[in-house]
Amino acid sequence: MSSKGGGTALTRRNYRLASDTDKPKATGIVNEKLLSDYLHHVFPSTKQGPAVASLRKPMGFQDLGAHLEKLLSEGEPPEESRDQPVEGRLGPQPVVLDHTSGFEGLLFVDDDLLGVIGHSNFSSIRATTCVYKGKWAYEVLISSQGLMQIGWCTLNCRFNQEEGVGDTPDSYAYDGNRVRKWNVTTTNYGKSWAAGDIVSCLIDLDEGTITFCLNGQSLGVAFTNIKTGPGVAYFPAISLSFKESVAFNFGSRPLRYPVDGYLPLQNPPTVDLMKAQKLLGYIKNVLSTSIDTQEERLLEKDCAAWRLQGDPTVLVTLAHIFNHFAPLMCKVYLVEDVLMNFLLGILEGGGSVDEHPLIQQLLDLFWLLMEDHEVNECLKQLMMSLLRAYRFSPIIPDLGFQIHYLRLTTAILHHEKSRKYLLNNVLFDVLRSVVFFYIKTPLRVKEAGLEELIPTTWWPTHFDKEGKDEREPKEESADERLRRRAYERGCQRLKKRIEVVEELQVQILKLLLNNKDKATGEASRYIFLNKFRKFLQENASNRGHPTALCPPEYMVCFLHRLITAVRACWDDSNRKSPSSISSEEAYVPPQLFYNGKVDYFDLQRLGGLLSHLKKTLKDDLASKANIIIDPAEIQATSMDDLDEDEESGATQRPFGAAAVGGALARPSWLSSPTLGRANRFLSTAAVSLMIPRRPLTQPEKVKVRTLAVEQRTEEDIEGSHGNDGLLLGRPLEEPDQPVADKSLLEIIDGIVMMYNLSVHQQLGKMVVVSDDVHEYAVALKDTDEKIARCPTRRADILDELQKSQKVFAEKLNHLSRRLAWINATIYSKDKMLDVYWLLCVCIRTIEHADNTGSLFAFSPEFYLNVAMNAYSALKNYFSPANSMEELPGYEETLTQLAAILAKHFADPRIVGTDIKDSLMQALASYVCYPQSLRAVERIPEEQRVAMMRNLLAPYEQRPWAQTNWILVRLWRGCGFGYRYTRLPHLLKTKPEDANLPSLQKPCPSLLLQRHMAELLSMDKDMAASFLNSVLNQLNWAFSEFIGMIQEIQQAAERPERNFVDTRQLKVCATCFDLSVSLLRVLEMTVTLVPEIFLDWSRPSAELLLRRLAQLLNQVLNRVTAEKNLFDRVVNLRLPGLESVDHYPILVAVTGILVRILVDGDRQGVSRAASVLLSDPCFQLHSIQQLLGEGGDSSSSSSVITTTTARPVIGSFGSTVPSPIPSAAGSAGTTERKHFSLHAYTDYISEEEKQKVEMMLAFLTEESKQAAASTAPTSEEDLCPICYAHSISAIFKPCSHKSCKACINQHLMNNKDCFFCKATITGVEDYSKPASS
Repeated sequence: MSSKGGGTALTRRNYRLASDTDKPKATGIVNEKLLSDYLHHVFPSTKQGPAVASLRKPMGFQDLGAHLEKLLSEGEPPEESRDQPVEGRLGPQPVVLDHTSGFEGLLFVDDDLLGVIGHSNFSSIRATTCVYKGKWAYEVLISSQGLMQIGWCTLNCRFNQEEGVGDTPDSYAYDGNRVRKWNVTTTNYGKSWAAGDIVSCLIDLDEGTITFCLNGQSLGVAFTNIKTGPGVAYFPAISLSFKESVAFNFGSRPLRYPVDGYLPLQNPPTVDLMKAQKLLGYIKNVLSTSIDTQEERLLEKDCAAWRLQGDPTVLVTLAHIFNHFAPLMCKVYLVEDVLMNFLLGILEGGGSVDEHPLIQQLLDLFWLLMEDHEVNECLKQLMMSLLRAYRFSPIIPDLGFQIHYLRLTTAILHHEKSRKYLLNNVLFDVLRSVVFFYIKTPLRVKEAGLEELIPTTWWPTHFDKEGKDEREPKEESADERLRRRAYERGCQRLKKRIEVVEELQVQILKLLLNNKDKATGEASRYIFLNKFRKFLQENASNRGHPTALCPPEYMVCFLHRLITAVRACWDDSNRKSPSSISSEEAYVPPQLFYNGKVDYFDLQRLGGLLSHLKKTLKDDLASKANIIIDPAEIQATSMDDLDEDEESGATQRPFGAAAVGGALARPSWLSSPTLGRANRFLSTAAVSLMIPRRPLTQPEKVKVRTLAVEQRTEEDIEGSHGNDGLLLGRPLEEPDQPVADKSLLEIIDGIVMMYNLSVHQQLGKMVVVSDDVHEYAVALKDTDEKIARCPTRRADILDELQKSQKVFAEKLNHLSRRLAWINATIYSKDKMLDVYWLLCVCIRTIEHADNTGSLFAFSPEFYLNVAMNAYSALKNYFSPANSMEELPGYEETLTQLAAILAKHFADPRIVGTDIKDSLMQALASYVCYPQSLRAVERIPEEQRVAMMRNLLAPYEQRPWAQTNWILVRLWRGCGFGYRYTRLPHLLKTKPEDANLPSLQKPCPSLLLQRHMAELLSMDKDMAASFLNSVLNQLNWAFSEFIGMIQEIQQAAERPERNFVDTRQLKVCATCFDLSVSLLRVLEMTVTLVPEIFLDWSRPSAELLLRRLAQLLNQVLNRVTAEKNLFDRVVNLRLPGLESVDHYPILVAVTGILVRILVDGDRQGVSRAASVLLSDPCFQLHSIQQLLGEGGDSSSSSSVITTTTARPVIGSFGSTVPSPIPSAAGSAGTTERKHFSLHAYTDYISEEEKQKVEMMLAFLTEESKQAAASTAPTSEEDLCPICYAHSISAIFKPCSHKSCKACINQHLMNNKDCFFCKATITGVEDYSKPASS
């Protein structure tokens, strides 16, 4: 640096300080003596003692450059000794991973060649440098806790997709996933590692040992007597499985846990380090010294109070220091070792971050005295070091490390210029800054200090019969109560500590969401908004690079902090405009979904693809929302067209759109090749507006063009002077409520998207820990009971039981502490309220979008998904600790959600099959629980009736199984013998998950049954088509079931050992369950609206009754015939066919028969009886079997029994082959207990049994009379289709004949004649003319 005289002409940078012009003051440098004293004080020479102080020669700025050079060169090693290779090590410096030849398998390697992600089964890679003598160390930062083997290998180790480091003779590895060490063979070693741990790998080639440390704690010597000598050198190496990731530190930055005597593989920059430390010392001297010009003396003062004022003496001094200091601060090692530790030291004293203004002053100084590229690099490295330090710090009881690093991050982001630079270029582009909002869960409870924090552990010990925790334990002993309360106090202490960290994380987000800092260009919030959208895009697109996906555990924490910060910002701006809606009422207005201001990438809309919607709904957009889609956009079909479109859009954009502040709003992102490519490829859906909307005169149509996300400015988002910004295109149905900050709407929209991307599944994943606690608690209780029962003479058994008891108790101690942590970080009350708020936001958004009519199709699918998932998370994941009933407005929210499900499960505007299925499943589980079922009953009547009408649509061309299940749930609890939660024969087995909707106690809905009855009795055509389709599906499901059990039976009877495919068993059980539920729906219909079958004035009533009778007979014959197929398959008790049993299907059939033969009026009963008896498949002994009375089949039935194997008539006229005749011929050798309804006293009431007995007596009597009065019929008078009834109808115009039942059934689905395919125009009665 050249300095003339005492002047301030610096070559590095011209700067002008604001304060120079603000206040007139004595300018110029202080007098020479004072200056000399000052410089000698700031730059003390190491050689001079204090005695020589009076003799030292005066020093001015002209001498300072040379003096400083001299000081810095003291203690430097001579040039030639610097570059000499260190003995014991071979290979280049810096040490990196060998990405050219030293790897096996597929891997992703970071740009710095230090981070690696596995991308195949088991990939291996080694470093570029090896060691053959001495003691060496390197560190591995574990980013994911899966399967990895880390250690050392020689050059002649050959790895493949199965064998990695430690699987060959000259390689040695530690594996913290399986807690083992590997060298061809494997033994237990060390502790389990978790993401965020640091493993140190130490090799001592003088002693021949290898040791590993975890977070600085030695795990002991792993290997001794390793091979050494000529030609043997060891490389650092790792093998990792798919998607596992780590980062290496060979010494490019300071080792986190250095070990005495061991050198890092890469030389530390000792010379630069000395210089940096000296220069930092000089900076500290400047900060702690002030010049009193009046008294002409130097004063010592506290560093913390230093301010950057325009004193030229101080500035010129600092400029000289920074001339040397600035280039050093671009080096990773020095930033981490020198600068970060210095800044952390400033914050050491505690207190709030605002109380430490020195950091702000220093950052001002950096921006003033360093070149832009130097400050940028320095800040980037500083943030990277902070992030790494935060992520890889061990958890200690007070979370001290985490708090320490977060406070410095907050202090740096307080500085406006630095914050904007970092936001624009670093936080989302280079770093995964989401890590700052994550609090990791400790895997090793002891080290995290949870034992001291939660000294007493507790877990639930009272379980009901089905293994669920009882809500109110009946008799909690005093000891238990004390333990529980102590545990809860411990959990509270832990929660308070975690809240400190969360509060700091929210502060950081509030800084990023600042929208007041517009003086220096665009406000932080708008930069954040565009980066956040980009972050979502990377995570939402399936084309995303796997390394770009944010792990779900980070997403959960980020989501909660973001909700807290956004709501705080929302309420702040709300105070300024009290008329706008509060964050409690927040929702996303529907125009965001179609005005193109917000980019939804290629996410599915409710109505299908966006391009399709723009074409089909362009008139609605014009008429309802005043938006005209640019015709060019509809024509741009290929990606290339879209690309060109986007570029022309960018060039045409008026220059006035640059941010208010003079500086250009947004640097281009295209400097990074990867980002540029992705950017061009994907961002085509965002839009810019040229004309403001809704002036006072007749509103003009707004023409919309596509604009890339990062070209949006604040004006595009917030709007100004009659331009609605994000809210452009408000439909008339949407209330004109002012929203305080429109930019927050887009962030809320992003939060909903994040929940949908991965947060929900992560919430579900973490429940595992509480499930484990529950399982171990049940096992421990079980063991305690066994110990109590164990006879004293069996000491060996007692010993084993006590060992088990000890293992379970230890595991529970560990898990209950871990659970406390998870409950505090993931399932706490505040987090529950966040998810609840999100649920309410989605519900309100869907309601508002629904009001826009056809434009509802533009809404993204994820809003409906999040509404359903958030409700299920609140109900199932948060439940034990916090119950949903305590949430504010809970009942009303349930009702709103019920209304959404009821309305949209059959909404024609929704086209995606997946989302339709999800809605249907959500509604199905909604009606299983009493509380949510009551919510469905609370929705407005017209919506309830519309829902029932949709449920009763014919079961063709739609997924009918779910709607059938919904109807069954509404009935369960009312049907014959249908009050059970679990089937009688399954009571002894334990359900896998007692919370499943199907295992809930019956809660029928009489109100919805009433609606169903009204609909079916009023709308005769709908009733006929609905029941016809139910009978068709029953015919199909039962025939399929019988066909499958035939195959299973045949497989089981083969002499060779064979396996039935589990998938086939599953399908078989499903067909059985479907048959039972269809029978239950028929029972429900017969009970609620008997006239559909029995009032023959209704069209097709008689036909429906005949088909019903036919199917009931078929089912009875198949299931009750002795020693038949069904019996034999049930007795095999195959896994997967547990639900297949006599009880459910026979009770359902009995319910229908009792209703039409006992409970009806006389005319109906006689009609039903005559139809049932005239069906050729009717066998009285099948009905006797219900009460266990059936004798042998030949005598008990007086009706024709030769027709058992007659085909079941399909409703399309096709004959479905009836499964094999019942094998009741041979008398059984051993007598098996018959099925009998008498056996199920808990399930079937006395009254129900009496009705069955009455029905049996009635049918026995009727069948006797029928047998007596039936005249034999000649074969040619029988219907040529079914051979069961006499001919009774003649077709027009072709004059073919059949019985009425056959032709009516055929005409329901087809208008062509059976025989000649002529179109039938009419059917007339036919009676055989009397023979002459």
